[in-house]
Amino acid sequence: MSRLIEGTSKLCGGNIFRARTWRAFAKREEGATAVEFGLVVVPFVAMLFAIMQTAMVFFASQTLETAAADSARLILTGQAQTASLSQASFKTEVCKKIFGIFDCANGVTVDVQKYTNFASADLSRPVDSTGKVKTGGYNPGGPCEIVVLRLIYEFPVYVSLLGFDLSDQTGGKRLIVATSVFRNEPYQGTCT
Repeated sequence: MSRLIEGTSKLCGGNIFRARTWRAFAKREEGATAVEFGLVVVPFVAMLFAIMQTAMVFFASQTLETAAADSARLILTGQAQTASLSQASFKTEVCKKIFGIFDCANGVTVDVQKYTNFASADLSRPVDSTGKVKTGGYNPGGPCEIVVLRLIYEFPVYVSLLGFDLSDQTGGKRLIVATSVFRNEPYQGTCT
């Protein structure tokens, strides 16, 4: 009988020891910061990458818009027409204005079309039914004609975490289109 009582006291003493150890462990706060950081680091890093990706897309869009405005000046003033620039030559002039994050020679599509009036200008999304970017044409028009210049680029999107995805094309790319609509100046005299 003494053995049974002895064994019970050891068992009870062991449980008491474990309970005291757990309470002492729960009161300690040395690792609380590391645990809290571990819980916050993943959403923080995801948000940081999402902010950087958004900034890159906005920067790329602004760079393309600036190149479109600068390149439109060549057509608007008649420089492209009087120099008889081909589509490839005009694209080379466009690429001189684009630098940094673009692969201009292989990635930028230049589309220049003339229209009879502003209402008839086609500003729809420049993709076909399969989602591929349409090849651009090149018709800079003559004096006083209405022209639409579009620079099209499929910008790669690297971050798509936690439901944040800026891509709108297949292959994880975002279609960026910079458009400039204008009436050519009467560079050869007056408008008819």
